Amino acid sequence: MIPRGFEYFAPRSLDEAISLLQKLGPEVKILSGGQSLIPMMKLRLASPQSIIDINRIPALDYISELDGALKIGALARESDLENSPLIKSRCPILVDTTIVIADPLIRNQATVCGNLAHGDPANDHPATMLALGAVIVATGPGGVREIPIESFFTGLFSTALEPEEILTEIRIPAPPPSSGGAYLKLERKVGDYATAGVAVQVILRAG
Repeated sequence: MIPRGFEYFAPRSLDEAISLLQKLGPEVKILSGGQSLIPMMKLRLASPQSIIDINRIPALDYISELDGALKIGALARESDLENSPLIKSRCPILVDTTIVIADPLIRNQATVCGNLAHGDPANDHPATMLALGAVIVATGPGGVREIPIESFFTGLFSTALEPEEILTEIRIPAPPPSSGGAYLKLERKVGDYATAGVAVQVILRAG
């Protein structure tokens, strides 16, 4: 199958992207990595009238630590997470999660924020972000809004993002000393969606 026809937009700023969301209405999808959206469009499980490609917006492809939080920008790829010295040293559970997602070709293109925004319960990052107590940063016409991960997923393929908002950042409280975690999944073959997955983050206090 091939997708139905759609309009394509490639804004050069976040403000332009949000203005397009306001103008185009609800039948629009944001494209970052596209590794979930494009297959759904090819199967016609999703048929948006418009696509807003945010890949040309600068300064959204970062992984950093600031003010006691690890920050992952909207265009940070799974492979960036996999190869980040900061993530390997500060939050290795994220590496555990990333390396079991699909294959290297997919991880080179797929984004961590897109994985969460898609709202697919079979994805791997939601469980890990819940274990880590992440905060979702959404940017829209009213400015920036922070959404606790516990309130972000509202149903199958459904999130707390408003129609005119873009998921621009994930903030993870920097794990304290004497903490650690792991993500494991049961899969039919390497690269599949999880048949079952579990994420655990443990903090030891007073021994």
